[in-house]
Amino acid sequence: MSNSYRVAILGATGAVGAELIELLESRNFPVVELKLLASPRSAGTSLTFRGETLPVEAVSETSFDHVDIVLASAGGATSKLWASKIVAAGAVMIDNSSAFRMNPDVPLVVPEVNPEALNHHKGIIANPNCTTILMTVAVWPLYQVQPIRRMVVATYQSASGAGARAMEEVKQQTLAILQGETPKTEIFPYPLAFNLFPHNTPINELGYCEEEMKMINETRKIFGVSDLMISATCVRVPVLRAHSEAVNLEFEQPLSVEKARHILSTAPGVELVDDPKANYFPMPIDASGRDPVLVGRIRQDLSHPCGLELWLCGDQIRKGAALNAVQIAELLVEKQLLGLRR
Repeated sequence: MSNSYRVAILGATGAVGAELIELLESRNFPVVELKLLASPRSAGTSLTFRGETLPVEAVSETSFDHVDIVLASAGGATSKLWASKIVAAGAVMIDNSSAFRMNPDVPLVVPEVNPEALNHHKGIIANPNCTTILMTVAVWPLYQVQPIRRMVVATYQSASGAGARAMEEVKQQTLAILQGETPKTEIFPYPLAFNLFPHNTPINELGYCEEEMKMINETRKIFGVSDLMISATCVRVPVLRAHSEAVNLEFEQPLSVEKARHILSTAPGVELVDDPKANYFPMPIDASGRDPVLVGRIRQDLSHPCGLELWLCGDQIRKGAALNAVQIAELLVEKQLLGLRR
């Protein structure tokens, strides 16, 4: 990465935006100019990058002129509004929303799984859903050795998945409950402190919520297997940061626990945390603020000879969002795939 690039962060004042700024600096991404963009409500503030104070600007028609890469994390409606203008300006948009994930012309990329999908981008690249990213990083190395017939996953999703305001809401709810007061809800439909509930996205006619369908459809697209059998149950839990998932895998042929442990111990983006004697396995508190997906509790499924169980935790804001986007940007630079159209 010898050249330098002009980067814009759309949604710079959010939780993921803050993480994007930190990652661009800590990973020494070759940024020659960084634009921080947000809604007019958030404009006028300032943030720090490499010791320099940068203003947050209100996104406008000219915001993407002379920009090479746009890291977008401002929601689907905002991404749809600005996508065509970003592409027309000659920039590549790496979008963290769900707006373009299932568009057949838009690559949906997890760098450890399907980096080759970037070769066919047309100016927009989609970042998968956080739970999908974490699961595919852990499952793909096993899938490459032994094809998987069926996946069943239950997620335990932290407040961070709903943004910085949701995390603050859980803190305030916790204080209220401990003081004997009624907790207030604004971001979530129900109190999350000392509570949990099925994921609060719309339910379809089959009884699955939107978050569950994202995991099903996105994993099929990333793996390139349109008929892969997947079932998901997504749950919000009173954890501030880092998601957890219990994953049941049915392989076409048996895969031993020992071999699975060996595969995952050297898999990119994975850290094996599997100590049955100490009863020590991945926890959100250990995954928070870290890059790898922690995987452990690997065991034989006693109900099926070709089944394995595993447990994982990963930081939703880092690998589940910002880190994956920055890794995509790094691959674009490394492979010279920015394809500027000026």
